[in-house]
Amino acid sequence: MSRIREARARGLETRDAIRHGVVTTAGVVTSAAVIMVAVFAIFGTLSMQSMKQMGVGLAAAVLIDATVIRGVLLPAVMALLGERNWYFPKWLHRLPDLTHDEAPAAVAPRTRDDEDEKVPV
Repeated sequence: MSRIREARARGLETRDAIRHGVVTTAGVVTSAAVIMVAVFAIFGTLSMQSMKQMGVGLAAAVLIDATVIRGVLLPAVMALLGERNWYFPKWLHRLPDLTHDEAPAAVAPRTRDDEDEKVPV
């Protein structure tokens, strides 16, 4: 979610921001899910029945979260909502701003012209 929000703050359209956020975090989310499923699956091999149940349940929950929720449902719902993703009620504007990223004006989206230019060293 934070990568999608950061891409949107940089000026990308909502669909492009969703695509950027999912692509940049897919490897990390998948790797973490594989490690967690492997660890929880080991719990399923223990002799205690309660540990087996907990291991299988946690492994299934992580697998469902990583594939269905984060890989399919979240991007689909955000794409359907479009610009309504970024709605913030006026009465909540008094909350403190806890963002730690750069200001949107400070980070400009890259263009093809930027890629063609050579930077002197």
